[in-house]
Amino acid sequence: MPQQVQGVIARAKGEPVRIETITVPDPGPGEAVVRIQACGVCHTDLHYREGGVNDEFPFLLGHEAAGVVESVGEGVTEVAPGDYVVLNWRAVCGQCRACKRGRPWYCFDTANARQKMTLADGTELTPALGIGAFAEKTLVAAGQCTKVDPEASPAAAGLLGCGIMAGIGAAINTGEVTRGDTVAVIGCGGVGDAAIMGSRLAGAARIIAVDVEDRKLETAKRLGATHTVNSRTTDPVAAIRELTGGFGADVVIEAVGRPETYEQAFYARDLAGTVVLVGVPTPEMKIELPLIDVFGRGGSLKSSWYGDCLPSRDFPMLIDLYRQGRLDLDAFVTETIALDQVETAFARMHEGDVLRSVVVF
Repeated sequence: MPQQVQGVIARAKGEPVRIETITVPDPGPGEAVVRIQACGVCHTDLHYREGGVNDEFPFLLGHEAAGVVESVGEGVTEVAPGDYVVLNWRAVCGQCRACKRGRPWYCFDTANARQKMTLADGTELTPALGIGAFAEKTLVAAGQCTKVDPEASPAAAGLLGCGIMAGIGAAINTGEVTRGDTVAVIGCGGVGDAAIMGSRLAGAARIIAVDVEDRKLETAKRLGATHTVNSRTTDPVAAIRELTGGFGADVVIEAVGRPETYEQAFYARDLAGTVVLVGVPTPEMKIELPLIDVFGRGGSLKSSWYGDCLPSRDFPMLIDLYRQGRLDLDAFVTETIALDQVETAFARMHEGDVLRSVVVF
């Protein structure tokens, strides 16, 4: 029988979000209903509210979540009721050209629930990233549920569902940071700090954090940065070169998503170095670089979607590292809040006061 629960809805561009009653249908074939235990407030949710993703309002926000599978539909074998899961937005299809080439982290046809959750009046909702987890329960494709160690804190584990995985994966999967590398990370919000942590896990010898806020740089140092640069007062390209013997970093991770910071990343890397863009730009942004510099500097210019992760492989591994005390996911949980405090959390995020506010049910 369909259930009615409370969820956070964005009705129109720029309007404050509100809590409304939503209807969650019984899971159909290949689907699962998940009881949410915790969900992080990610900048992507704010993008949805501001119309920066698409205009398919109303949105059911929330996507960085952990919870327990309540029920599953016909044909579901990968999870069962009672399983503790982290939700993901890359439920690989196994059939597209990327999957068939053995690169499922690039899957071009990821799955979402076929049925729609609705408002009480029947209005269909668009769940953020196909998840919609600012709700007591949500309906997803079963492949969006990744089983992990149930001893992991939901507030910490859920953050792997988006921002933390994006940052760690940008370093390890996309940037291929390895032992002895020099890494620069431009932008020290949640994703950038996760990239710093991922670089440390990979054995980078020098990790340079770049931001315009000293308080963010202090946090970056606690999470593994060896050096910091305040780009409000210092030319970051010159500073990174000075810290790397005049050469530039082996890998530069741009976690802001702006043309000016991307240009900084481009010129702050060593010859044949790698730039990884993990910050999300807006559609109207453009970059202009001399083509001779693109050619002459060599190396790789990469984009990282979701840290090029494969949830079934990466989430359990990272949770194991967390349980071993080698990956401090708890450090990203600045505060826990109630469902009706999401709009306030957006304001705190905009002001740079938090790494993550996490809704706990």
